Amino acid sequence: MANYTAADVKKLRELTGAGMMDCKKALVESDGDVDKAVEALRIKGQKGVAKREGRSAENGAVVSLISDDNTSGVLVELKCETDFVAKGDKFQAVANQLAAHVAATSPADIEALLASEIEPGKTVQAFVDEANANLGEKIVLDRFTQFTGGYVAAYMHRTMPDLPYQIGVLVELDKENAEVARGVAQHIAAFAPKWLSKDDVPAEVVESERRVAEEVTRAEGKPEAALPKIVEGRVNGFFRDNTLLGQAYALDAKKSVQKVLDEAGVTLTRFSRIKVGI
Repeated sequence: MANYTAADVKKLRELTGAGMMDCKKALVESDGDVDKAVEALRIKGQKGVAKREGRSAENGAVVSLISDDNTSGVLVELKCETDFVAKGDKFQAVANQLAAHVAATSPADIEALLASEIEPGKTVQAFVDEANANLGEKIVLDRFTQFTGGYVAAYMHRTMPDLPYQIGVLVELDKENAEVARGVAQHIAAFAPKWLSKDDVPAEVVESERRVAEEVTRAEGKPEAALPKIVEGRVNGFFRDNTLLGQAYALDAKKSVQKVLDEAGVTLTRFSRIKVGI
């Protein structure tokens, strides 16, 4: 005869997030003592966490949280091993709780976030480890973005209809313009610019591109006198391809993103694009 009730199983599942069969087994082994069963499941879960450390976590979700007045917003990427777990309500609830915590505490960096307390006596790292144990997969939190101060908006994109959001974009404008913010965020999601403007491209990257452009131009046998102009044109092409303000706007290829912003009378001060696993 079972030494536990259905209510005991339900309570244990609520306390630990473990599966029904695991809960039943733990109750049998603890002779129906729920507290001992909780401890046994947590020990088992933490052992599983250690075993999963070497695994790859390249699936997951990006979640966003924007304040009601659009003066702040966050993106959080939470990774797992399989899309099956990523699609689950429990995984997404963990990701949303982490986003709410970031919005409320404004951690300086990922190390500060992981060390902060998401619940009394429980750090974010412990919270993630607990999710790891309960969900049975390696769960990783190693990236987030938070903007505050300007007009902040987000655009979220699914790469597959049955998956949670895999790409998240956060933009900050100097003044409110929901239409432009959304349009530019959609553009960023699609074209993945690396930098905001050419002024943000590291000097060493520019010099490398210039050297490559010169070598290619010489190899093509172009006249020596024409080299500077051709090289400069190719470097400017690199800027157009890789900087947000220089790119042709996704919704109107005849205009650059810079021109779209200028016509709207707004300035885009910064952006962040997070794609799961990349």
